[in-house]
Amino acid sequence: MRIPVATYRIQFTPDFGFESARKIVSYLHELGISDLYASPIFKAREGSTHGYDVVDPNQLNPELGTKETFDKLIEELQDRDMGWVQDIVPNHMAYDSQNKLLMDVLEYGPDSEYFDFFEIEWQHPYENIRGRVLTPLLGDFYGKCLENGDLKLSYDEEGLSINYYSLKVPLNIESYAQFVSHELGQLSKKLGRRHPDVVKLLGVLYMLKSIPAETSNQQRRDQALFVKGLLWELYRDNPEITAFIDQNIEYFNGETGQPESFNYLDNLLLNQFFRLSFWKVGAEELNYRRFFTINELICVRVEDFKVFQKTHDMIGKMVESGQFTGLRIDHIDGLYNPVQYLRWLRDKVGDIYITVEKILELDEKLPSKWLVQGTSGYEYLNYVNGLFCDSENEKRFSQIYRDVTGLKTPYNQMLVDKKRLIADKNLAGDADNLAHLLKRISGQYRYGRDFTLLGLKTAIMEVLVRFPVYRTYITEEGVSEEDRKYVKKAIQEAKGKLPELLNELNLIEKFLLLDYDDYLSEENQQLWLRFVMKFQQFSSPLTAKGIEDTLFYVYFRFLSLNEVGGSPQYFGINPAKFHEFNTQRLQNWPHAMSASSTHDTKRSEDLRARLNVISEIPDEWETQVRNWMQINRSKKTEQDGMLIPDCNDEYFFYQTVIGAFPWYEEEYPQFVERVKDYAIKAVREAKVHTAWLRPDTVYEEGFISFVEQVLEPSEENTFLQEFQPLQEKIAFYGMFNSLSQTLLKMTTPGIPDFYQGTELWDLSLVDPDNRRPVDFEQRLSFLQEIKRRCKTGMTSLLEDLMATCEDGRLKLFCIVRVLEARQQYVELFQYGNYVPLKVMGQHQERIMAFARIHEQQTAIVVIPRFLTRVVEPGKFPIGDEVWGDTAIEIPQGSESDWCEVITDSKIAANNVIPVRAILQHFFVGLLVKLDPDLTNE
Repeated sequence: MRIPVATYRIQFTPDFGFESARKIVSYLHELGISDLYASPIFKAREGSTHGYDVVDPNQLNPELGTKETFDKLIEELQDRDMGWVQDIVPNHMAYDSQNKLLMDVLEYGPDSEYFDFFEIEWQHPYENIRGRVLTPLLGDFYGKCLENGDLKLSYDEEGLSINYYSLKVPLNIESYAQFVSHELGQLSKKLGRRHPDVVKLLGVLYMLKSIPAETSNQQRRDQALFVKGLLWELYRDNPEITAFIDQNIEYFNGETGQPESFNYLDNLLLNQFFRLSFWKVGAEELNYRRFFTINELICVRVEDFKVFQKTHDMIGKMVESGQFTGLRIDHIDGLYNPVQYLRWLRDKVGDIYITVEKILELDEKLPSKWLVQGTSGYEYLNYVNGLFCDSENEKRFSQIYRDVTGLKTPYNQMLVDKKRLIADKNLAGDADNLAHLLKRISGQYRYGRDFTLLGLKTAIMEVLVRFPVYRTYITEEGVSEEDRKYVKKAIQEAKGKLPELLNELNLIEKFLLLDYDDYLSEENQQLWLRFVMKFQQFSSPLTAKGIEDTLFYVYFRFLSLNEVGGSPQYFGINPAKFHEFNTQRLQNWPHAMSASSTHDTKRSEDLRARLNVISEIPDEWETQVRNWMQINRSKKTEQDGMLIPDCNDEYFFYQTVIGAFPWYEEEYPQFVERVKDYAIKAVREAKVHTAWLRPDTVYEEGFISFVEQVLEPSEENTFLQEFQPLQEKIAFYGMFNSLSQTLLKMTTPGIPDFYQGTELWDLSLVDPDNRRPVDFEQRLSFLQEIKRRCKTGMTSLLEDLMATCEDGRLKLFCIVRVLEARQQYVELFQYGNYVPLKVMGQHQERIMAFARIHEQQTAIVVIPRFLTRVVEPGKFPIGDEVWGDTAIEIPQGSESDWCEVITDSKIAANNVIPVRAILQHFFVGLLVKLDPDLTNE
């Protein structure tokens, strides 16, 4: 198996395709990257900027380039012995006209060879979508779209279709009889009933009305294709028939202002295998499973082996050819049976590097039986981020948050409330489907027949909103002890809340734990198992939407902790906990990814690094926030006695701005626009004053007005004058937090992953802000200068980097120097033991250190924390005067001369090494024992 040394995540877009990536391969190689880590590259919806809306998993995305340009990119990588880790999307595809498989289902229904390909409930309890697929892609109510003329019937070589802007859905073959019959008599009179083309047209009509019901699916499709082909020939070759069909199209499309003129088109649409609807209907009535709450992404039944094989055919070939050397599985928790999926995948692709996108709670463990190298690194991100949040000040920040905002609801109660909100509103249709499934299954069980749908739904939702993890992984193979613990915890809490539904909850517990009665038939056991599997599939999006996409936009005690996979109720991580995490990671998942920024993070690593500085200065922070709120009070608007923004959103705004504030004045206008866009997204995700489902333009416009006034770059703006001194102070200390977490990422157990552009300071907000173009030419220029000057004048280079610290070259310098060491000592950093080191002296609480030891090789990592208590703003934390007698006790038997490899400094040591010697020239340290005979060159 090829294990990456370091990965670099590329976000492919139509503006940054294969050729653009080929041009930066040499830069990535020089940087020290071993493997390019690619966003999805398979054919996606036209114009996709992320690639997760796949329409064909067995074709390269033509918007990214041709097969030839892709092959040249792969060749460029292989010439440098670089690998390719590919992000793949097994859970869903785009609900889009370009998805030919889905369009086939919408046209042919049960006759489609892809009828069972997508996760559709054809026998839905609601009659208006039973036997049809809901298509909730309209921008307004169906009736309004119809009578406004937004729904257009059209005809071309592919046949009849209904069109709504870019959406084009084919009509089923049965519709053609209704369409062709209209005014057919007039055409017959005009051409004569014996005209050969009229005879053919009548033959078409006869065939349309005479396709036997007992005909096989394939025969019916063949007949439909024959009829469509014959009709197109008549349309193409006979001008009279061309005019006849065109006139019928115009007639069926109705006339705006005359509602009754749309009756024909309405009747035609009533008889399709799909039902067009307003997009908001998807929140409450739904008979297909979506990716989270996104109507435009329909889930795939990858648990069916035939579906798995079809969707992974090209992936398998790319692995076999050596083009893909690793895979990253997107949204593993969305799959029906992740364990089975990973077995099939491993059988298909063999022994290659695989990671999974999986959110783990703080003390949750990845299932040990999964055939992967670990996760894509969200748990690492939150551990390393928490290390720079000063947990000693938790009570003060809780008090500040309560006092400033007036919010007193405990975090855990807010968590339950927000998950319930999502279940009741955004995922109401999915919740109904799960409740109906439970009702059907319990009705076949003698002890569950008397339970009502309402009672069962209330009970199951109470369990779900109190579920302690994203999901469990119960299968026909049984229930693990961990999963049993999670189920029992949720059931117990639900019983405390709903004692009147004790019997229903007992039944649900029995089902979830697969506690089969001895007499239960195999068929009923399978029904129980199906409920459990669907429950597990639902708990994950409910948790993600309730916490990451709602609660994290409402609970703002400390914004740095509101991160994907984060647990903001825990205020920071102490070194002992961090060391324990790394020790276990090395033992269980030594090659998991170590991420610090990703395409999904709410805030970039450097923005969080800045915010963490605030955790050190609660008194100063509170004073400044109260001052700012007073200054900006007049900039608020009022609606029904409420000031806009409210105090909570205003507190969120100050944290956001102080974290994302640009280094350079010329970036300021764009920064203001970015904050305005982010503010709207944030308040809609919060679902308090406005929401995607029900936008409140008054609140949104009031918030935008506030942002514009507060950030107005004028001399009269007192706020900016008061704001900038603290902002500059936090930005200064934030640099050192960033460098510390960057060094940790490259030296702790795991594979360091770099998100595109983050090798310089990156202050991005949530997507799409973090998908802005990256200036690789600038980075290459910086890199080449750094590498050249490292050989010719390290001292002058360091002086220059510190004098211009705002340009981010400090971070790039740190990365390239440490990745050089990682490339040189591959086995040390991939397999070396992780040993926490004791720190002594004046600043022992501000330094964290550990060693990596493999055979005769040893590296020591030293990083500082909480530097506001060590140096004054503007003074760099290096040298004797700063660190005094602070020292590190080195591992026994490691007495030797050392090289601090970042600055190429020689250090002598006995039993201890003074921190002042390690951090003499730079802000973090990486020591390697000086013994040329033992280096892994």
